[in-house]
Amino acid sequence: MAERSFAKEVEDLRLGEGDTFTGEGILAITKALLECGVGYVGGYQGAPISHLMDVLSDAQELLGELDVRYEANASEAAAAAMLAASVHYPIRGAVTFKGAVGVNVASDALANLASSGVTGGALVIVGEDYGEGSSIMQERSHAFAMKSQFWLLDPRPNLPSIVSAVEHGFELSEATGTPVMLMVRIRSCHVTGQFKTRDNKRPTFTVRDALAAPRSDWSRVVLPPMSYAQERDKIENRWPAAQDYIRENGLNEISGPDHAPIGIICQGGMYNGVIRALQRLGLATIYGDCDIPLYVLNVTYPIVEEEFIEFCLNKSAVLIVEEGQPNFIEQTCGHLLYQSNGQTRLFGKDVLPMAGEYTGQVLFDGIEGFLKKAAPDHLPAQRRAPNQQQESDIPDLSNTVPIRPPGFCTGCPERPIFAALKLTEQATGKHQIAGDIGCHLFASLPPFEIGGSTMGYGLGPASNAAFDGGGDKRSIAIIGDGGFWHNGLSSSIGNAVYNKSDGVIVVVDNYYSAATGGQDVLSSRADNKSKSTGHPIAAAVKGVGVEWVRELDRTYDVPAMMDVLNDALTTEHQGPKVIVASSECMLNKQRRERPLRQQAIVDGRRIDIPRFGVDEDICTGDHACIRLSGCPSLSLKTLDDPLRDDPVASIDQSCVGCGNCGEVADAAILCPSFYRADVVHNPGPIERFLGGLNDGLIRWLQSRRSGRRLEFGR
Repeated sequence: MAERSFAKEVEDLRLGEGDTFTGEGILAITKALLECGVGYVGGYQGAPISHLMDVLSDAQELLGELDVRYEANASEAAAAAMLAASVHYPIRGAVTFKGAVGVNVASDALANLASSGVTGGALVIVGEDYGEGSSIMQERSHAFAMKSQFWLLDPRPNLPSIVSAVEHGFELSEATGTPVMLMVRIRSCHVTGQFKTRDNKRPTFTVRDALAAPRSDWSRVVLPPMSYAQERDKIENRWPAAQDYIRENGLNEISGPDHAPIGIICQGGMYNGVIRALQRLGLATIYGDCDIPLYVLNVTYPIVEEEFIEFCLNKSAVLIVEEGQPNFIEQTCGHLLYQSNGQTRLFGKDVLPMAGEYTGQVLFDGIEGFLKKAAPDHLPAQRRAPNQQQESDIPDLSNTVPIRPPGFCTGCPERPIFAALKLTEQATGKHQIAGDIGCHLFASLPPFEIGGSTMGYGLGPASNAAFDGGGDKRSIAIIGDGGFWHNGLSSSIGNAVYNKSDGVIVVVDNYYSAATGGQDVLSSRADNKSKSTGHPIAAAVKGVGVEWVRELDRTYDVPAMMDVLNDALTTEHQGPKVIVASSECMLNKQRRERPLRQQAIVDGRRIDIPRFGVDEDICTGDHACIRLSGCPSLSLKTLDDPLRDDPVASIDQSCVGCGNCGEVADAAILCPSFYRADVVHNPGPIERFLGGLNDGLIRWLQSRRSGRRLEFGR
């Protein structure tokens, strides 16, 4: 169950010649793939392209009609390997995953694909997740494109440019025999716009055709001496062919005045930000008309030498806007200028930050700094002073808005696991704990502060390998069901079995690949029409040789979770010990149940909804419950009571009734201040009668108590 359904939007993928498509960039990419006659598509979910996988999943009926093969791959490596279909056959194929972590996982397959080359167009759609909103380490996909010689497209963030990039990506790949990366940033994925559609096209050569007439070519096998010949082919044939195609088809764009003393070169994905900064400086209009020449690199690798040199000709200075580090484009352009004896002065990371996201204000400051140094006459008079600080019209919120780290959702079934682990450590002492990629990594943050490392998706237990050779305490590793099926079964569990590790591995099973949007995995409990689910994690673990396996089917049972953790840490059994802790992701559960519950209320059916609260008279204000829970619905409340200095715990209306706070309070022997109340909608006649009696009794007791209260006059 993905976080959102695109079933309605998928109908727009059937639009034909001359129609107007309106929607998000993700849907535009899918439509462009169908218009280009793609033969197969695959990938692995991850922001910012998770929705692309969700769209493809919802569009399987249409894909089937067009004879397009779709696969939700087990990992990015599996997706990249799928592109092998385009090596020998003239089939257009596309896969998608998150960069740069997805590129890292897929690197072996991608490197071999780039070496052998392709016959059909092969497109890798990389969701470039760089910047402050990213959930990964800050790296760029550009380095891999350079290393393995993938042509890298970075289109302007509007729908016509994105659609054009998909079409040219396939054609560039086929014209050069080289796979192509199409980089789409988060703004490109979710930008909304329009473009004129064309008819969807059935693949001219399908996977069925390939199976009917198998082909092979030993010259494309990546083995010596063919691998050496492939390397020469990259440089002698593919590279020049790519530069010719880029130039002849005008993939890069030049706009602005024909003659000017300065210019700006930017990545296509940076175009909107650059135009906005120039507009704020009074040098561009909202429609992109600019007083400074712009050279927009919709293809950031390879750089077309002749185009670049011609743009710099007769210019005294040029600014390169390249987000992230290292400054690959700037280095290349500097080298080309040096080789051509060019006199143009190159600006880049000297006026713009070396690292970090190029937000609107960053670009504004950088471009203004460039103009002050290279062409102050282009600036308004009041901004020409070299060191003059202008008051920004955008307020600096860093001093007023508190840092908000990510955390578990309200009612998350993973929170009680870490509450139990924290309580266990109070008795056994602190342990070496390794985390993994996924929601459970939030446990490394307050209030739990459990686990301090993450080495990659599915590698949590493997990253504890150095600690699993003996010691006074056993190490503990956390891995989610998504990471488990991604590569954790072999790289972590199998590795632990093979090396006779003695650590404890907790597999957090929330029924989905929850962190990437709630997509189904092999162990999901839901019925999936197109995928095989219901395969227990415990069975897979036992299948690779783990002998000590325990299953807990309700993670909210904190005492039971503590018992199984204590058992794993103290048992005399030698070898890996695996705990499978299972409860459904609360976010997905609410997405499924809340609409049904609301409809039942509208229909007049009786529905009771559990809610938890805190008795203010009993709460001591110790707040230990918060330190062992961290639920967003559990907060503080200051009482209007001069005798109570400390605020008490309070539960707001976002509570989903999971009961974790009460379980934790009971397990930790904190206090009995938590209570449960069931909110009944559409009660029956007897319930209404008893409710009325109850309300009347409470009012009578309250008035009786008020009457006996001692009051003092002024």
